[in-house]
Amino acid sequence: MNDYAVIISGSKQYKVSIGDTIKTEKLNVEKGGEVIFSASMTKKGDAITIGSPIIENTNVKGIVVKEEGKAKKVIAFKMKRRKGERKKIGHRQRFSEIKITEIS
Repeated sequence: MNDYAVIISGSKQYKVSIGDTIKTEKLNVEKGGEVIFSASMTKKGDAITIGSPIIENTNVKGIVVKEEGKAKKVIAFKMKRRKGERKKIGHRQRFSEIKITEIS
């Protein structure tokens, strides 16, 4: 079971195998819905296929396990010394959790 694929979702790339659970940027799909990703690279056995930028007729299917969640808070703190100027901003990125079911 060394087969895997590299998929593209939300301007990021993820290396996935069948049964993996990944957290991607929020997708507008309900819980239990199916998601299809394009693969930019696959490895099946000893055969490696690389696309430019994607491989035609190759898809990775997954099921949405968690429709929406929030990641840990990231703090952005800006300060100018000797001016009394401070700015603290927090951000929590929303994500969808997806379980990979098939690489075809």
